[in-house]
Formats: sequence, C-alpha cells, structure tokens
Amino acid sequence: MTLALVIEWLIKGLVLVLILLGGFAYLTLYERKALARIQVRIGPNRAGPWGILQPIADAIKLIFKEELMPAQADKLIFFLAPVVTLVPALVITAVVPWGPTLTVFGHKLTLYIADINVGVLYIMSVASISVYGIVLAGWSSNNKYAMMGGMRSSAQMISYEIALGLSFVSAILLADSMRMLDIVAAQKNLWFVLLQPVGTAIFLIATLAEVNRPPFDMPEAEQELTAGYHAEYSGMKFALLFMAEYDKMIAISMIGATLFFGGYREFWFLSNTVFSVDRTPWLGPVYLFVKLVILLFGMIWVRATFPRIRYDRLMAFGWKVLLPLSLAVVFITAVGIILAEQINPLWMWGIPAVSLLVGIFAIAMIDRELRRKDYARR
Repeated sequence: MTLALVIEWLIKGLVLVLILLGGFAYLTLYERKALARIQVRIGPNRAGPWGILQPIADAIKLIFKEELMPAQADKLIFFLAPVVTLVPALVITAVVPWGPTLTVFGHKLTLYIADINVGVLYIMSVASISVYGIVLAGWSSNNKYAMMGGMRSSAQMISYEIALGLSFVSAILLADSMRMLDIVAAQKNLWFVLLQPVGTAIFLIATLAEVNRPPFDMPEAEQELTAGYHAEYSGMKFALLFMAEYDKMIAISMIGATLFFGGYREFWFLSNTVFSVDRTPWLGPVYLFVKLVILLFGMIWVRATFPRIRYDRLMAFGWKVLLPLSLAVVFITAVGIILAEQINPLWMWGIPAVSLLVGIFAIAMIDRELRRKDYARR
C-alpha cells in the first residue's frame, strides 16, 4: 500500500464526511421548505435570501444552548450514546460508489472509499449498530419515557430488519453479486426497480421504519413519550442525535438508489446519448445526487401525508405482512432467474408481473382484515 493511496483514501473519507454533515444541515431546510409547500405555508424565509442561512442559524443556536444532564443519569453512556448513533450513519456509505473511475491529471481516481465483494453484507451489519445508540440514550437518561422510546426502537428494528435484509436479497439475486459496483453495472440497461417493484417498495417501507421516520416514528412519539429516547438531551448532544437521523436518511437513499435505481448510471432514456456515464463519466455523481434528492422528497412527502400508525399495527405490519411478502418476493425472483436462464430470457419479465400480483393480493388481505376488525369493534 503506497503513501499516495493512503492519502487518497483519507481525502475521500474526509470529503464524504463533510458532504454528509453539510447534507444534514441543508436536508433540514429542504424538508421544511417541502413540507411548507405541501401544507400551503411559506416555510423558513428570514435567515438569509430565501432562508438558505437557516441551518447555520440553527447550528449556532445549538452550539450555544446550555447542555443539561439528569442527576441520576449514567453519565458515561449518556455522553457516548449520541456518538454511537451517529458514527454508523457516517461510515455505512463507504462502499457506495458515487461514479465510475475518472482520470484526473493522469491519475485514476475511484469514486468510492472501499470496494469489497460483500458490500451489501457490510451495509446490513453497520445498519444494525445504530439501534444500540438509541437504546443506550433512552436507558442512560433514567427517564421512563426515554426508556420506552429506546425499547420501541429496538423492537421496531428487529421487526423490520428481516424484511429489509430480504429486500437486499432480490437485488443480490438479480446482479448475481454482493459487490456494489457489480450491482450498479448490472443495471446498465435496466434498473432493478422495473424487475422487482415490490422488492423496492418493501425496501423503501422498511427503511422508513429503520430510521424512525413518520409514519413509523413511534420511538419519538411526542404526544405519548414527550420526544422519546432523546427527551433528556439538549445542546450539541441533541444535535448529534438529530444529525444521525438525517444522515441515515441520506445514507439509506444513496443505498436505495444504488440497489434499485441504477446508482450513478444515467437514466435509461439517456443511455445512447452523450449524457451516458460511459461517454461522460463525471456525470455519475450528478445522476446519483438527482436520485438522492428524489428519494429524500419521497420520505418528506410520506411524512406530510400519512399519520402515525398505532404501535400494535406497526408490529403486526412488519411480522404479518412485510416478512411473508419479502419471502415470497425472494422466491419469485429466484424462480424467474432460473426459468430465464434455462428456458427463455422473457421469463425474467414474469418476476415483476407475479410480484405485483402477490403484492396486490397482500394489500387486499390487509384491507379485509382491517375492515373485519373495525366491524367487530362496532
């Protein structure tokens, strides 16, 4: 390993961390502006032109805000919990490629930090760590509401982690690889969202639950738990927990774009033009950024649209609906690939067709069950 390679890795790692930290700040502004538009409001518009300095004003406020610590709290764990929550959100994107290899001043520059052949397994492993920070934050506060928020987060994580992992399996089967670069390359002519729309929907729903976003924000249910696991946090410690949630949103959107929406590949209608990544490699990060913004808007739109669901229904939805549906999706994908290889490549299009039929059947069964329960309650 040469010194130049080590320096390149350090620089790319520093750039990625700075992008995530800056992205967190302006994602809050993006969300507030988008919510204001959806709810026919104005949104932040006082700090700087069009409100673009609002994140900086919020950061300055949190830096100078007094930090409080409960007298009976476990001080060491109370201090470390926000760090344990934030670090996985920053390192999970190390295996996500931002673009193809570029040649800069005669030097080949790879637009990723790590290229490992089990990149998807790395993502699943790191994603499971952040729940420890949330549970420790709730437990160390010595507050019953914070503790309940932490326990809710752990139960929610367990309920949706399996479905999330199985949604990864469909992308792995279609690409025949766990390496992120191979998954992107396999989507050169056809994105996996078209071959497995139900698997993509399961991924998007499960990730909302993983990052505690509405309507799955039960660990932070302020009407019940007075803000949940971070009820006792203030100042920069609260800012770290807040930052972890939004950085996880960015990381999850990058991973989703890579697994199902072609990653840094161009949109399919641009594949034979000068805007193709193969002809214009520097457009790769631009395409990934566009997909990232669209997926983030989807999360914001869901927050503005759906109310928080009841906790027992949240658990039932994860175990009784998403888990069996994700198992069915994996089975359908595997059978479709085998039939396409052994009989006719057109069998590949049976994967989305059968998956959609199974998904529609599952939705019909859910609706029937909810109607039955409502009728019995009356």
